[in-house]
Amino acid sequence: MTTRSGPTAPPTKHQLALMIWLAVFPTLTVLNLALSDWLHTLSPVVRTFVLATIAVPIVIYGLMPQLHRARGRLLTHLGSTS
Repeated sequence: MTTRSGPTAPPTKHQLALMIWLAVFPTLTVLNLALSDWLHTLSPVVRTFVLATIAVPIVIYGLMPQLHRARGRLLTHLGSTS
C-alpha cells in the first residue's frame, strides 16, 4: 500500500467551480434570510454590494480553506483505498 506524503495537486477548474459554488450558494442564502428585513429596503445595487461585502470574506477566509482541506482528505482517503 502506497500513501501520499506530499501535498495534493491543485483542484481542476471543475473542482474549483464546485467548491466555490458549495461555499457561495449557502452563504448567500443564509445572508439573504438573516438580513431580508433590512435588505428589502435597499436598491438592488446596494443590496448586492452589502451581500458581496459580507459574503466574500466569509467564503475566502472561512469556507474555502475548509473545502480545500476536505478535498485533500478525500483525495488522500480515495488514494489509500485503491
